[in-house]
Amino acid sequence: MMKCPRCVQRIHRAAASCPHCGFTLADADAVFGHEAIRISCLTDSAGVLRRKDRERVGAAMGKIARRFPQLFVAVYTGSVGEVADLRRFGFWLLNRATINDLPAEKSNAAGILLNIDPESKAAGIVFGYLLDPYLDESDTFACLARGHAHWLEGRYADGIVKCLSHLDEILHKRSRQARRAPESFARKVGLTTQRGNIVHHTASPEIETTEAAQ
Repeated sequence: MMKCPRCVQRIHRAAASCPHCGFTLADADAVFGHEAIRISCLTDSAGVLRRKDRERVGAAMGKIARRFPQLFVAVYTGSVGEVADLRRFGFWLLNRATINDLPAEKSNAAGILLNIDPESKAAGIVFGYLLDPYLDESDTFACLARGHAHWLEGRYADGIVKCLSHLDEILHKRSRQARRAPESFARKVGLTTQRGNIVHHTASPEIETTEAAQ
């Protein structure tokens, strides 16, 4: 299940359109563009990260990538507009973007995208369907909450690192749970880490938790 990026009602990921409001990915294309989009795992379109900031954020992203090689984390900063637009934009970006610095065989369905709009001071997390069994809204909200105060003060790198650090803790916790009780995840998609089996996966007044990638 996921929440519709427009009306925020729960819908099945396999649904061609939202049964409540009719929203489709084509609607997001009409707003954000039909052209192919290429980004990097760390895309600072808003220009809020200095070189040292990028190094710190890259290190936090790399830690998750090394521990959970089937997953990837991407960070995008840029002006989107209203919070509702941020939900739709994150959904669209994770579905449509080609990420330059990832292997071609790695699917966006295994991605977690942190999206920050400095102008509206909104942030959201979207994640691909392969992560559905392993993350939920309380997890992603908790991650965003760790960075919220920092982002409001303009300390974007600090907030991103805090957010990703908590995400890493959650994923590590899920890994331990899977090793202790694999039967609980028998019907879920298993991901492996360098240490063993793992089951993981995916804006408010200023932070929303959202989900994406059909």
